[in-house]
Amino acid sequence: MTEVTIRKTEKLKGEVCAPPSKAYTQRMLIAAALSHGISRISGPLASDDTDATLRAVKGLGVKVTDGRDCWTVEGASPLKGSKKPIDCGESGATLRFMVPVAALALEPSVFTFGSSLGRRPIEPLLHSLKQLGAEAHFQSQGGKASIYVQGGGISGGKATIRGDVSSQFISGLMFSCPMARKDTELTVTTPLESKGYVQMTKTVLAAHGIEVSIAEDFSRLSIPSQQTYKPCDHRVPGDFSSAAFLLAAAAITNSEVAVKNLDYTTVQGDKAILEILKRMGVNGRVCADSVEIKGGGSLLKAVDVDARNVPDLVPVCAALACFAEGTSKIHNAGRLRFKESDRLLSLYLELKKMGADIAMTESSLTLKGPCVLHGAVIDSHSDHRIAMACAVAALGASGETTIRDAECVRKSYPRFFTDLRLLGADVVGGEFDR
Repeated sequence: MTEVTIRKTEKLKGEVCAPPSKAYTQRMLIAAALSHGISRISGPLASDDTDATLRAVKGLGVKVTDGRDCWTVEGASPLKGSKKPIDCGESGATLRFMVPVAALALEPSVFTFGSSLGRRPIEPLLHSLKQLGAEAHFQSQGGKASIYVQGGGISGGKATIRGDVSSQFISGLMFSCPMARKDTELTVTTPLESKGYVQMTKTVLAAHGIEVSIAEDFSRLSIPSQQTYKPCDHRVPGDFSSAAFLLAAAAITNSEVAVKNLDYTTVQGDKAILEILKRMGVNGRVCADSVEIKGGGSLLKAVDVDARNVPDLVPVCAALACFAEGTSKIHNAGRLRFKESDRLLSLYLELKKMGADIAMTESSLTLKGPCVLHGAVIDSHSDHRIAMACAVAALGASGETTIRDAECVRKSYPRFFTDLRLLGADVVGGEFDR
């Protein structure tokens, strides 16, 4: 367990590059793995979660040369069942994407996963796969829970899936059903949340020649059968989800910071952080390949955040709200109770330790600011976004804050503490760069 110490920092200054997008890296890798031919992925993210996706595609017979700056992927046709269990670590996207993909293989596969991922829901996806003629179920593997996937292909047809548990279920079916034996019609039985991630999957699939039709209200998807993935070369864009913490750090300290490698034209729901910062009174500018924050010296304004489509922004918005004048409310956030930790509870507990005036309901957080925060010993709950949110809050808190189990940031942003230090933050430890 690694600790990182952060002290109050008056000003940040400079520029850093946003890390590559985890969500795009995983989607591009899986689409390349399903393609007939060789694809190249430039600038991929190296992190615990993308390592898990690499293990999974390699386990199904895909050849990947994973260099530092480029991955060369030779798709497997057909996919092969894995001879040994595939470890998904704590990557929910890897498990939810690869279980449907493994159903396309000729032989069975088994997926294992870490303890926090074992608490996150996947049953709705297994039910939908059964409706589509594929068998996947829980079993015990060495005394630990695992998922057995029968293999043998997907029949296709009609299936239902909830839209308010995880959009990753739908993305997983979008990867696999184009190779089903007959057309698939997927009905989303509850309003879809995190629509941007489904749109991202569709964009990556289209680059590989795959057609998926999505109803305007996202209530239904139509996926033609027996499609063929074509190889495609990709460059991974920067990640707005991770960059949000850097932008918030600049806003909290009234600093001038530029975050490069951010393309606003990419399909990323979490670029909504820019609109949230604008509503809070932050002066910023969107450039061709970067976002600049210019400290204005005034207090942030309270904000109302509907988290339905931006759940990953909740931790950073909670940190920002501590420094805003007035009452901020973050609502429609019930799904955060089933992330790497119960994120609503984790934020409530840890920000309260620091002196935040925070209240919690089953699906919301309310913060009254500005709060007079002070240093504390923070439990990250082994959750990368909790660690990063509390680190950002610590920049404006008096005294010294210690974040325990800080290595959890390797899940999505291994360089996070290094980049904060490059901008002038008083950070000791946290060198998880690869």
